[in-house]
Amino acid sequence: MDDRRRGFLNPQVVRALSFWTTSICLLVAVVASLLAIWNFTGKDTLWRTVATCVVIGAGTMVFARLNTVFGEADEEGSAPRDI
Repeated sequence: MDDRRRGFLNPQVVRALSFWTTSICLLVAVVASLLAIWNFTGKDTLWRTVATCVVIGAGTMVFARLNTVFGEADEEGSAPRDI
């Protein structure tokens, strides 16, 4: 196990999951916006979709940040200790 690893959960997995979740949310929001511009969906659907994507994307980014905060290495540079 790598003692330099920082994060409660594996930081690489969390970072990859956060990237793909946020990317998918952006893609869905763009597609919903284009559909609303061309009047294939209503404005209400657009705002609900965009708001949902913002909440999911922001929650994912906050989770990734909290993972690193709660998994900080102590002053000696060792891995986090169990409580």
